Amino acid sequence: MTDHPSEQPVVLLVEDDGLLLMEASDTLADAGFTVVEASHADKALKVLENRDDVGILMTDVDMPQGSMDGFALARLVAYRWPAIPVLVVSGMGTPGPHDMPDGARFIPKPYEPTTLVRTLRACVRRAA
Repeated sequence: MTDHPSEQPVVLLVEDDGLLLMEASDTLADAGFTVVEASHADKALKVLENRDDVGILMTDVDMPQGSMDGFALARLVAYRWPAIPVLVVSGMGTPGPHDMPDGARFIPKPYEPTTLVRTLRACVRRAA
């Protein structure tokens, strides 16, 4: 298997549900992405502060742990790391007009693994 870091960037996957985290992580790894997992927003921010190879953020919205939800994390990442595209997933309904940063994508849960991979690739291509 050839390594194409420019084509398959590191995905920072933020999900508080262990099973969903594992499933999404496996799906993305199978599609050739490198996955870094975080169980809530505060851990995700630590990852972003300590690594410069994160190519995309995928975050759940409803995360009881940590200091902020996925929408707040998405807005903060868009502000502090504008080059990193953002994908938000949620089973809690669709985002309101000011929930998401400009350019972020949204997928409702439950999602098909193929939809997830296709949308992530589209986010990455658009950011390139």
